[in-house]
This record gives sequence, C-alpha cells and structure tokens, in this order.
Amino acid sequence: MQNPKRYTITAALPYTNGPIHIGHLAGVYVPSDIYSRYLRLQGRDVVFVCGSDEHGVAISMKAKKEGITPQEVIDKYDGIIRKSFADFGISFDNYSRTSAEIHHKTASDFFKKLYDKGDFIEEITEQLYDAKANQFLADRFVVGTCPKCGNEEAYGDQCEKCGSTLNATDLINPKSTITGETPVLKSTKHWFLPLDRYDAFLREWILEGHKNDWKPNVYGQVKSWIDGGLEPRAVTRDLDWGIDVPVEGAEGKKLYVWFDAPIGYISSTKEWATREGKDWEPYWKDKDTKLVHFIGKDNIVFHCVIFPAMLKAEGSFILPDNVPANEFLNLEGNKLSTSKNWAVWLHEYLEEFPNQQDVLRYALTSNAPETKDNDFTWKDFQARNNNELVAIFGNFINRVVVLTNKYYNGIVPSPQPPKGEQPEGGIPNFTDYDNEVLTELKAYPAVISSSIERYRFREALGEMMNVARLGNKYLADEEPWKMVKTDPERTKTQMYVALQIAAALSSLCEPFLPFTSQKLLRMLNIDVNKWNLEFDNWNLLPAGHQIGEAELLFSKIEDEAIQKQIDKLEATKTANSAENKKAEPQKESIQFEDFAKMDIRVGTILEAEKMPKANKLLILKIDTGIDVRTIVSGIAESFKPEDIIGKRVTVLVNLAPRNLRGVESQGMILMTTNTEGKLVFVNPDAEGVSNGETIN
Repeated sequence: MQNPKRYTITAALPYTNGPIHIGHLAGVYVPSDIYSRYLRLQGRDVVFVCGSDEHGVAISMKAKKEGITPQEVIDKYDGIIRKSFADFGISFDNYSRTSAEIHHKTASDFFKKLYDKGDFIEEITEQLYDAKANQFLADRFVVGTCPKCGNEEAYGDQCEKCGSTLNATDLINPKSTITGETPVLKSTKHWFLPLDRYDAFLREWILEGHKNDWKPNVYGQVKSWIDGGLEPRAVTRDLDWGIDVPVEGAEGKKLYVWFDAPIGYISSTKEWATREGKDWEPYWKDKDTKLVHFIGKDNIVFHCVIFPAMLKAEGSFILPDNVPANEFLNLEGNKLSTSKNWAVWLHEYLEEFPNQQDVLRYALTSNAPETKDNDFTWKDFQARNNNELVAIFGNFINRVVVLTNKYYNGIVPSPQPPKGEQPEGGIPNFTDYDNEVLTELKAYPAVISSSIERYRFREALGEMMNVARLGNKYLADEEPWKMVKTDPERTKTQMYVALQIAAALSSLCEPFLPFTSQKLLRMLNIDVNKWNLEFDNWNLLPAGHQIGEAELLFSKIEDEAIQKQIDKLEATKTANSAENKKAEPQKESIQFEDFAKMDIRVGTILEAEKMPKANKLLILKIDTGIDVRTIVSGIAESFKPEDIIGKRVTVLVNLAPRNLRGVESQGMILMTTNTEGKLVFVNPDAEGVSNGETIN
C-alpha cells in the first residue's frame, strides 16, 4: 500500500502460561517494535497493539498442573510478561488482555454478528472424550501421532514439528494429557466457520494479490494449505475456561481460542482509543490504513487464512496488508522448549544483564530467523557485543565525544576552509573526502528505510552499523589526534564531520537500539530525535552547540558471565535427562535361592590395559580379597586405563569364566549409567570396607 494515512501494527498475543523467552522476542516482538519505532520517527500515525492471550487450553493445563485456578495463572504471568516488555523497551501503544471486559464484549459481538448473518454451520459431530476425566479433549488436552509427519508428540490443534494445523480427531493413537487414557468418540454440538466458502476470495486476495510482496515462507505455507482443500473449522469448544458462546443452546461451550485471540487486536485498539480519546474504527475499517501482523511461523495459517476469512465474513474490516512471519530461533543447537525449560527467559536476562537490553536486541536482530531457522548461542551473543557494539559503535562515539571535549570543551567547532585549492562542487569548507563521506552519510536514511519497509530488519541493522563503520574509517583515515598538532584549523573540520555522523547515528539507531539512542542523545545534548535528517548545511549538530560528557555506550561482557549462562543450560539439560530417563522394566522373577548363588565382592583395580585390536575392551587385574584375577570389561570407550587404576569396584566373582579374544575373563564388574547416560561404576566405597567383603 502506497502512502497509507495510518498504520495498525499487531504483535502476536503471548499465552499467559509462562514468561517471554528469546524465541518470542526474535520471532515477533523485536521486529514489530523496530517497525513501529521507525514509523513513529517518520511522523506516521501508528497504533501498535498486543495483549495477553488468556483463554488457550494451555492456561487450563498449567492451572491443573500447579493446582491453582486459571485466573491465578493468567494474573501471575500477565504481570511477569507486562513488566518484561516494559523493561525491555517494547513500545506498545496498548497492551491489553483477553480476560478484559472490553474483549469479552468485542469477541461476543463479533461471533453474534456472524451467527445472525448465518455465516456458521451448526453440526453435531463426534469429538474425543476422556471418560475418566469426564470431559471432551480440546486441542492440547490430547496428544498423538501426527498424520502428516509421524511426530508422536503432536497436539490436537497443531504439530509443532512440521507446523501442520490439525484437529484432535486427526491424531493417530491419541492420548489424554489429563489422565493418559485413550479417549473415546462422543457426540457434541459445535459451530463451524465454513472456510471452503472463502476459497475463491482467499485465492484471489493472497495467491494473486500478494504473490510478490509476502515473504516466500508465508506465501508458500498459505498456498499449500489452500491447495490442500479448505474445510469448515470449528470456532467453539467444550471447555470450562474462556468466553461463553453467546447464543441459545450453547451452554458449556466456549469460543475457540483462535477465534477469540485475534479479535484481541481489535479490543486492544478499542481500549487504547478510549484512553486516548480517539476513534478506533479508522484503524480497522478505513481502506487507507495499513494493517500488519507480526507473528511466528506456527501462526501463519490462523492470521493469513482463518482470521481474514472471519474479517471478510463480518464485512466491515480491512484485511492485513502483510504478515511478515519469522521462522524459529533455536538455542545452543536445540529447539526452544518452555516445558523443558530450554530457553533464555527475558525476565531473568534483565536481572542478570542489567541495563543491557540493547545488546540482546542487537544479537537477536543480527541473527534474526527471517528466512530460515537460526541458532542463538551465548558465545555469539558475547562476540556481537564485544566485537561489534563495543569495538565499532561504542568506540567511534567515545572517540568523537572525548576529543570534542578535550580540544573544544565540548563545543562543536566550525568547519574551516581547507588549505590550498578549494575543491570543485560539494560543500564549502570541506575537502573532496569530507564531501564524499557526508554524501554517503546522507544516503543512509533512505537505504535503511528501504530495508525496514521490506521487513528486512537484519539487513537494516547491518546498514545502521555501516554508519558507525563509516565514522571509524573517517577518523582512522584523518587522524585528528595527529592533525591537531600540525593543522588545528583542519582538525576543526574533521571533528565537525565526525560529530555529524555521531548525530545521525543517534536517530538511525533508535528503532534497533532505543536505550543506546537515548544515551547518545543525552551525550550530544540533542532534544528531538528525527529520522528524516535535516542535512541543510550539514547542521545536525551546528557549530557552537554544546555537547555533554562522554559515557560508555556499551561494556565488554566477560567470559565469566557467559560461562554462567552456559552452565545454567547444562544444568537444565542434566535435569531433563534425569527426568526423561526411564528405568528398565523389571526382569523375570527369580527365587531367593537363585540370588543367594551370586557371590558379589568388593575389589580394587591393580592394572588396566587396552585389549589389542578391540576398541571397547579393557583387560583388568583386580584384587578381589580372595585372589588377584583377570577380568575383561567393555568399558574402554568410557575410561582410560591409567584413570581407573586403584579404583574400588563391585565384582561378581563366581560368574563362569569366559574366553574373550584369547583372554580368559574370570568374573564381571558391575556398572550402570548416570542421568547423563554416562557409564559409571557401582561404587562400593564405604568407610571400613575391605577387598573381599561380600555384598548381600
């Protein structure tokens, strides 16, 4: 859409069943915030809305797990999420919640309008039912095998492995997540949105209208879904938590969360408009408004097919202009998982890295999963801070501000005519190189704008950093710290040019690094931040302007801080391994007399060597207290011979001898695996226990 009058920007509503993690930030909230901040700097009319999604089945599941009410769950996590977003600088114009009265009314009215127009199909269908729990199994109350990719842990609404949108009855070998029981089919009445009625509309609107401007991953997934054949989609559920279906004969029914949640964008806008004394309708109903949804790839179908079909059915709303969904961000090589605590939680990051919000914003944007899944590692996070933010951006600003205060008491100097012949064209008082640098600087706002408006935020951030690189190169080439000794008048021009680059950075970095921008504005004593830089006579910082004292924009992150985070993840991995480790099933029962025949003794390893031409075998000499004997053990891949000499072990001494590669093994040492799957000795160490002692 060319030159819209206003923008409505939405960010996916986070489930209030847990805090925000870096996957959410990279996929949705950082890019949407960059876009909204950029538009505001342009002077555009923008409303940027979000809110807590509080009616998902995940809420009820969390409540059951923690033994509290759903209301207690949503209140707890809504508070954590709100504070995290505010502290991190996500600049929502309004952050609402779907438990708010205004949302219940908006969602109910929306459903009722479609119902009154006859846009729903009312059907009695068979749904999965847990007889033991005495309830129907909606969405995430049931897991089973995905019929499309074979993932055995797919949910009743979606397979998180292949991204397919499912119905609970699609699952193979379904199981109730409440009791673990196999559900049965039971009849129930629900209302369906007949998506097949909108096939022609969706094909024309998306497959033809947005073929060239939507991201390939978004367009491809939507095309695949539409080409697979659209079917009626239930918009109600049998649940005890959510918004009541507002029609007669719907007792005990709730609105499906994916009908209710996107309407939350509308109700959040209404809430904002009421507070600000504005009219909400133009932001959702005026054709000159550009609507953009920021989501993760697992929500593409809901925002590109189901919600637009709902808006089309209602009839008075605009449709999204773009849905720039990102792919997934992994963590240290593994998929982020809320349930397994494999995540970097935003509220914890803010506590452990105080005043370093922009470092995380920078790392996530630099590595944004815009076209493919990407991986966040703590080492990369450290490197991007130390080698880029500190060494490039921070270094340039520090040198400019320090030298200006040192040479001119913080007053911007006037550029002086260069010695010798005046260069042709360009700006008076500048050399050809000065003119070249300032001309390049002037081009950057348009270059960065082009990337942002095409939702290429990683590319835009790279161009912003190129401005800092331009400044560093200019200083390195001109060396004002040397020039001041031989030509102080030329130094004034050099510092004037460098200060213009610094001033430009204060604006150009704001969408990406808002806290840094505020620091820089304070340092340079600039009141107003503008994107469309006023380059008339290059007076971003006019001569005679007083700047402030230098302060570090970024601080180096030490290895110790990073190792602490890596250790935390390793502890999580160990805990998950222990939780997931399943004990071997009990073997066939034996009689006491069988057990009594086993002679198990304490021994000590005296010698150990590798078996020739055998990767797994060690030849051990063991003092069993009754003799010194040879035992061949398959532990060579886990232990070096020299490391286990002197080790106390548990030995089955009356096992019949066995010939292994020409060596007679006269017993067996007892081993097991720990929670990490590593082989360990069954340790007989105890005070006062000698070799030869029997274990009964």
